[in-house]
Amino acid sequence: MNSTEAIARAILAVPEGKVASYARIASEAGISRGARQVARVLHSSSGKRDLPWWRIVRSSGEIALSPEAGGSLQKELLLREGVAFRSNWVVDLKRCGDYQTPAGERE
Repeated sequence: MNSTEAIARAILAVPEGKVASYARIASEAGISRGARQVARVLHSSSGKRDLPWWRIVRSSGEIALSPEAGGSLQKELLLREGVAFRSNWVVDLKRCGDYQTPAGERE
């Protein structure tokens, strides 16, 4: 499996109502220091692969996109899934993430 496939699989594993950081997705995909690569895959493949892009946030829990560039939509989609925020643009990671695939589900 190539790195794009591994990243897509890790993103698809994040369940509704949870979030994961770019760094966590990279780690789950077996890519050391690959957060930027995750961002590139999200940018280029979210539509083609039907990836739940809105579930991926910064390690701090912050929505990375500006409100005008999709951040407002991301927040709306997360709120619909019941994701809690600790401030206007920061997800409460203690309650809703940083999601990690259970060891038994990894390949």
